[in-house]
Amino acid sequence: MTMKYSFEIVVLLLFFLSIKSVNGNLPPKIFDVTKYGAVANGKIDNTQVFLKAWRDACNYVGRSRILIPKGTYLLGSVSFIGPCKGSIIFVIKGILKAPTDPSTFFTDTWIGFRYLNNLVVKGGGFLNGQGSSAWKYNDCQRNPQCKNLPVTMRFDFVKNSRIQSLKSINSKNSHFNLFACSNMNISNVKLTAPADSPNTDGIHIGTSSKIKISHAIISTGDDCISMVAGSQNIDISDVSCGPGHGISIGSLGRSLAQQHVKGINVRNCTFTNTDNGVRIKTWSPSLYSVASDMTFENIIMNNVRNPVVIDQQYCPAGGCPVESKSSVQINDVTFSNIRGTSSTKVVVNLLCSRILPCKNVKLIDINLAYLGPGGPATSMCSHVIGSSHGKQIPGGCL
Repeated sequence: MTMKYSFEIVVLLLFFLSIKSVNGNLPPKIFDVTKYGAVANGKIDNTQVFLKAWRDACNYVGRSRILIPKGTYLLGSVSFIGPCKGSIIFVIKGILKAPTDPSTFFTDTWIGFRYLNNLVVKGGGFLNGQGSSAWKYNDCQRNPQCKNLPVTMRFDFVKNSRIQSLKSINSKNSHFNLFACSNMNISNVKLTAPADSPNTDGIHIGTSSKIKISHAIISTGDDCISMVAGSQNIDISDVSCGPGHGISIGSLGRSLAQQHVKGINVRNCTFTNTDNGVRIKTWSPSLYSVASDMTFENIIMNNVRNPVVIDQQYCPAGGCPVESKSSVQINDVTFSNIRGTSSTKVVVNLLCSRILPCKNVKLIDINLAYLGPGGPATSMCSHVIGSSHGKQIPGGCL
């Protein structure tokens, strides 16, 4: 190759790179759903209109922004599916309302995002699941053949993405559900449902890694945040939980035996009038799996029913054999700087497996008071190998 041709190739490469750089700095193209015919009266179903806007945005080569302006939009069950040709910002400024017709209830998704990279969902708007119309159909505690109710917003196989500045109210099922996701950041969200609403978890995570949750207010009828099999490298901070069932790892051990839980960090959180505080729970009996490297630190409890819990005999519906045993190995758990008040006398309750005792459990600077009848607070430990450090009120059971 001559020097002349080499020089021309270099010039062409630099030209194409400069075009790419300029395009990368261009503002995103806006796909306004009202331009596609969306009607913000809360009565007309806008599902097909939203899908048309999504298809155009997803096929756009470059950055795109789907805009839902202020107003109230009725939206049926819908899934926004990739992969897309560029990054997408999904901006919700208005109110999205779920349907109340029972014929639409029995699906696992109200609003879904699947197979996407570099997605942002934000805008300060509301997701109104209108759950009070559906909660009476949730009979899963007594009916093993119960049908699913829709999760308000479901993320499946989504990576390198953000969810921020959203409000979700009265979900029919969980507010947010993450499955097979990686490198996602959830921040500045407010998720609310009544304390007696069934299965309205705030954020439910499974088979996902590198998930960060911060600056959240969650009030629900179930776990504020729950992490099940395959949850790894989850960082949770500055979450206000209550009412609800606390922040839970599990239930583990019923299925997916090879999907271990590892690297969970819960810090700087506050629990108020919750049924539980920080909790690890495994089914009994259960399949073998491992849950390890879990830290709960700088936690404030305000009138919490069960502030610190490991329960390896979890059997909420009853009927489990007395001799059943959990085969989930729990290792390397630290409860540090946990303080406040409990509404029950047993404030630390570590009930581990008889066949696979918990290993390397640390209680560091625990200061939990019980002001009710029956005497001062107590702690209980069973089949736990670990140690206590610093202040222990009540006296440590390790």
